[in-house]
Amino acid sequence: MSKKPIVLSISGHDPSGGAGIQADIETIGALGCQPCTIISCLTVQDSRSVSRLIPLNAADISEQAMTLLNDMPPNVVKIGLCGSVSVVEAIAAILKKLPQTPVVFDPVLAAGDGNPLANNALVAAINKHLIPLTTVLTPNTLEAAKLSGHSPDQPIELITAKLQSLGASYTLITGGHQHGRFISNRLFHQQQLISQLKWPRQNGEFHGTGCTLASAIAAYIALGHSIADAVEDAQGFTHNAVKQAHQPGKGQAFLNRQAI
Repeated sequence: MSKKPIVLSISGHDPSGGAGIQADIETIGALGCQPCTIISCLTVQDSRSVSRLIPLNAADISEQAMTLLNDMPPNVVKIGLCGSVSVVEAIAAILKKLPQTPVVFDPVLAAGDGNPLANNALVAAINKHLIPLTTVLTPNTLEAAKLSGHSPDQPIELITAKLQSLGASYTLITGGHQHGRFISNRLFHQQQLISQLKWPRQNGEFHGTGCTLASAIAAYIALGHSIADAVEDAQGFTHNAVKQAHQPGKGQAFLNRQAI
């Protein structure tokens, strides 16, 4: 019997289904991998905004992980919303038991409407415990600036250099929060820009683009793609999902992750 590559997602639960764990499951499954999930944080949110985070108990997260890893060790781990310092520390302990497993980390620091989801203590914990264990870090420009401690108007090369000095092997800076007709995404490795792709900006506001992109990168890596190819292919997958988005609620549109 054939086996699908396993991608473990550790992220938050979005009751609307537009982002978080559900977005990860849809993306990973659509790309032919087996999604496994551990919820890091419950949320009170809809298609418009997040009003409250409910981080789960770190010990429960650890127990779930250890039980799962003994049965279904993942080919890749994808991390999203963490929610608390103790959850960050628990995730780091899990990753240290998987030293050869690639890690894709989407550092969710704010909701789609800009509402902050991480305080300074959580940012510091992410920098200390998770970024050093990350293979591909996928912040948008605002998240990258916050993690680096620099102002968003500083050169992206300076911001990225700080993130790579913290230990991220590859850093993909996404440009969705910038203005213009095109979205420019830049991939850095060893302090060098190794890839820059531009995509036509779609009209509207979209929910779950960062989750989809990071999960797609993780899935493509699990399927055997190189990091650079996985990052490029994942951008194409996300762009296509955005093009065929729909609007089930009163807020942001949801991506169609079945439209490969």
